[in-house]
Amino acid sequence: MAAVPPWLERLLTASFFHVCRIHANASRSECNMFCLDCNCDSFCFYCRNSSHDDHRVIQIRRSSYHDVVRVSEIQKVLEISDVQTYVINSARVLFLNERPQPKVTKAVSHVCEICGRSLLDTFRFCSLGCKLAGIRRNMNVTFIPESMQLDEGVSVSSPKEEEEGLPESSSRARPTAMARRRKGIPRRAPFKA
Repeated sequence: MAAVPPWLERLLTASFFHVCRIHANASRSECNMFCLDCNCDSFCFYCRNSSHDDHRVIQIRRSSYHDVVRVSEIQKVLEISDVQTYVINSARVLFLNERPQPKVTKAVSHVCEICGRSLLDTFRFCSLGCKLAGIRRNMNVTFIPESMQLDEGVSVSSPKEEEEGLPESSSRARPTAMARRRKGIPRRAPFKA
């Protein structure tokens, strides 16, 4: 399973937002950091400064009681093009794990290939956890960014794409901002005479 970084499973199962045992009396002692180099448990701001100063560290955030990570932090180390992203508090984020969803009664055009959650755009997965499950099912996806694939000589193209000679990224382009649907046309209230 070379397509999965060794720290990813630990990140997805880690517990966040508990008080740090070492810095319990400090003001910023909430454990919301994760070190990609150490593969250890979550830690707080003060532990980062003392033990992980020169390491690759990402900060986990909360949205509606679910753990999220900023796209700008995680896309440096993971290929996330198949995972649905959201804008929360002016920051583009993605969810770490699958979120439960009540049964959908209306027809939706895009759903997560693992858990069936409705998606906003033409993405394949709703979270990093669902993408990991997709890799385990051998669904021709990877977490290794293209820049690292070129450096290491890793090939993850499908047999169909190899026959056609097309790179994987060109066959599944991300939707642009102009291609996204609006919820409706803004209308002005009629004037009273």
